[in-house]
Amino acid sequence: MRLIIAGGLKGQLIAAAKIAIAHGANVTHTESLEQTLAVLRAKGADLLMVEVTLPVGQFVAALEAERIRTPIVACGTSTDARAAVAAIQAGAREYVPLPPDPELIAAVLEAVAADQSSLIWKDPAMERVVLLASQIARSDAPVLVTGESGTGKEVIARHLHQKSLRKDKPFVAVNCAAIPDNLLESELFGHEKGAFTGAIARRIGKFEEANGGTLLLDEISEMDVRLQAKLLRALQERMIDRVGGTQPVKVDLRIIATSNRNLGDAVREGSFREDLFYRLNVVHLRLPALRERPGDIVALADHFARKYAEINGMPLRPIAADARRILLGNAWRGNVRELENTIHRAVLLAKGAEIGAEAVMTPEGETLGPAGSRDTAARAVQTAEAVTRSLVGHTVADVERELILDTLDHCLGNRTHAAKILGISIRTLRNKLSEYTSAGIVVAEPGQARINAL
Repeated sequence: MRLIIAGGLKGQLIAAAKIAIAHGANVTHTESLEQTLAVLRAKGADLLMVEVTLPVGQFVAALEAERIRTPIVACGTSTDARAAVAAIQAGAREYVPLPPDPELIAAVLEAVAADQSSLIWKDPAMERVVLLASQIARSDAPVLVTGESGTGKEVIARHLHQKSLRKDKPFVAVNCAAIPDNLLESELFGHEKGAFTGAIARRIGKFEEANGGTLLLDEISEMDVRLQAKLLRALQERMIDRVGGTQPVKVDLRIIATSNRNLGDAVREGSFREDLFYRLNVVHLRLPALRERPGDIVALADHFARKYAEINGMPLRPIAADARRILLGNAWRGNVRELENTIHRAVLLAKGAEIGAEAVMTPEGETLGPAGSRDTAARAVQTAEAVTRSLVGHTVADVERELILDTLDHCLGNRTHAAKILGISIRTLRNKLSEYTSAGIVVAEPGQARINAL
């Protein structure tokens, strides 16, 4: 755990630092935003703890501007109620009162260090994957993890890291689909000061940040072919070149790549390098869809029910028999992610001593299950007929634009999901959205629909 504590390192913060160190954290102290950014650019961090006397909002904005995704926790005296609220509103994940409580500090560190979600399984189909993962975890062989969106590819990658000899070193993840092509090279390999407009200081990339540990390249199929060549060289020679740099940098790490597409098909289509595919595909873990491992559904549902009851400060309620039947009968096209969101809603909506069938519903508040599905399907047919009639008199470009923007709204701005539904690459989608933005058309931001952006 790499922890940065920003603020005047006086008595109470010194005590917090000592507690963190006692729990295995590697603590760096900074006094200003500029010093903090310098440390983050040079070696990265897993958590940033900022004293509320510093401008927390500026820290959040600065990290977002440089695409640094280190979570921020604010800290201050227990009497700083207004400062605590302001820090949370500014973007801090949590507020830790001072003087520090050892158990609270330990819990915060544990929450950050823990996997984003636990690896829960009972079904034999998933058992085979976990056994293979445990078998090869201690090696340094590259691993390719494939499966539908939401099946838990990053979870299994973190499991591999935790079971490896590199578990005490960083685990760094980068989503290749979420970063524009012209920025991804700098994100991966770092850059020197002045390498391009906006490069105000040297910054290490994800390869150097993960040095000694594990680097997860999420959705690698969306990486530009030109950048794939540079990645292949980095894997072969264990050397990288920062953007604008003159000297190669040696790195020692393990690569795990994920994709929800068939990379073999991508190779045949020419969108993915064959030599890189074979370099990455030393060990292939295919995660089955949730519908292919029904034995995991109830186990995962129980886990999420406990998790979200605790997070929301609500009593733990067991899942009733009728609700379990609905969960087992659903297709779960969104896989574990969809199940998690469904149980989160159910925890919030449940009444009485159990989570009953009435609390298990879609985001729109419709019943989850066969009957609800039939009703939804009927409404979808009616909607489709109405939409078809409304297309007359519109150009193909108009129809395409509305289809893309409506799909993006449906996905709450998630580019990867929208591209998958539309059957186009994330790159094509980005290009279309860039055209619309240039034309002054509102495009949904991640986590939002256009109605929220207006």
